[in-house]
Amino acid sequence: MTLSDTLTDGALIRAHLAGDPHAFGELAGRHQSVMWSIALGSLRSYHDAADAVQDALISAHQNAHRCRTEDSARGWLAKIVLNACRDRYRRTQARPDTPVTDEIIERLPTPRDPIADHERNLDLWSAMDLLPAHQRVVIVLVDIHGYPVQEVADMLGVPVGTVKSRCSRARRQLAEVLAPEGQA
Repeated sequence: MTLSDTLTDGALIRAHLAGDPHAFGELAGRHQSVMWSIALGSLRSYHDAADAVQDALISAHQNAHRCRTEDSARGWLAKIVLNACRDRYRRTQARPDTPVTDEIIERLPTPRDPIADHERNLDLWSAMDLLPAHQRVVIVLVDIHGYPVQEVADMLGVPVGTVKSRCSRARRQLAEVLAPEGQA
């Protein structure tokens, strides 16, 4: 029998509040089976019960100054566990677990491959070098930087139709150069 076995719950709480590093652990150990029983009975899931007990112990540790029981903290801890169980239950009802199916996985975006992106950019710029300068400039302004056709026409001092036809010819030539072998 240790000295802490002879202390009441109230004395352990006071010791915890006074800075005793072992007092709260002793108190929690005394009432652990009751806390677990309440959590398992309420939630019917070992995992959720474990989380609720942990949440309750953290709350009790942080709020020990609110404990009004002098002799037994059992009721106080039980109430905290019940509240933690209610909170956990509400969270699981608000966000029920959705099983991950192959269909869901297929809809997820695939991570970008920076090396492949860089290689595609190099291929694009190599293909752009094959274009005449007047076609390359409209592709850069319209397709890469997103300027409206009218604004590009004004910048270059050419009719809108000329910008459109240059874009069309450049896109067609780029498609032929960049198409995978056998698809051109």
